[in-house]
Amino acid sequence: MKTSVFIVDDHYMVIEGIRSLLQNEKDIEWMGHATNAASCLSFLKNQQPDVILMDINLPDMSGIDLCKEVKEKYPAIFILGLSTFNQQPVIRNMMKNGASGYVLKNATKEEIMSAIAAVTSGKTYLSFEAAQSLREKETGIPLITRREKEILSLVADGLTNNEIAEKLFISVATVNTHRKSLLAKFNVNNTAGLVKQAVMHNLV
Repeated sequence: MKTSVFIVDDHYMVIEGIRSLLQNEKDIEWMGHATNAASCLSFLKNQQPDVILMDINLPDMSGIDLCKEVKEKYPAIFILGLSTFNQQPVIRNMMKNGASGYVLKNATKEEIMSAIAAVTSGKTYLSFEAAQSLREKETGIPLITRREKEILSLVADGLTNNEIAEKLFISVATVNTHRKSLLAKFNVNNTAGLVKQAVMHNLV
């Protein structure tokens, strides 16, 4: 049974990018796209997809409001919020208005597929960054990126910057940048303090 997917986004590059990721997947039926809320609502009058990937910032209405309207009219449709933003209030409002999940536009094909599979089976899906954002609000844990979490784990394992760079196929300068960012986010001055915070917050 194929899952039909529709996207609402006003950036053609995003639409094309996601379409190219999903169009050859045997379990996905691509139903098309809308570039604003009005054309999305117009499309839904005639046919309803299983899943809508919905941008938060649309030219004629916010995705948060559109999400609410779509869920009220077509409760069977699963909505995944789609955004470059991972601010906690945006994610929370989107979920409150009926979205089943939230992914960022930098998501990989695997992540988008996982999100679609999760929501169609009745689960909630939050991308790593979105989940982190909600967690930060609730627990006071700093918001870190997926890459920073990888580096944090390797720092905790005792690897040097050179070893981390080699393992992750990135430059030593990039590792340095991430390490400095982590020190600033956790408000510590050295690696020992950083590892202590990571352990305390169950991040490693």
